[in-house]
Amino acid sequence: MNKRAENLAVFSWIIALVATLGSLYFSEIKHFEPCLLCWYQRIIMYPLVLIYLIGIIIKDHKVFIYGIAFSIIGLLTSWYHYAIQKVTLLQDSSPSCGQVSCLAQYINWGGFITIPFLAGTAFTLILIISVIGYKYSKED
Repeated sequence: MNKRAENLAVFSWIIALVATLGSLYFSEIKHFEPCLLCWYQRIIMYPLVLIYLIGIIIKDHKVFIYGIAFSIIGLLTSWYHYAIQKVTLLQDSSPSCGQVSCLAQYINWGGFITIPFLAGTAFTLILIISVIGYKYSKED
């Protein structure tokens, strides 16, 4: 893996780490109980911290492929979650998703920034960086 690709992998790792720590902060310190869709997003985000860390250590350019796959799945999940929170038509037709409603908005900064929005932003950044990193890693 060349230096440029390695730097992009580190940047993706930092984003995944911050997202993971942020999610743990919301649940463990602020005591926001995650809904089912939040758990799915966590299940997708948390492994990215280890995947990128291991990829950086062993200098494996394939880490970007895994990052692309995970971030696409995570992005679709967070988009759906955000849509059922913000689109009235979807709110009425969304199924109950566990003990905590997926419609719950523990945070709503600026009227649009919710936890799924934050997760979607992280997945989007990781996806973009992973695509660019994959292209740079093929230059070796």
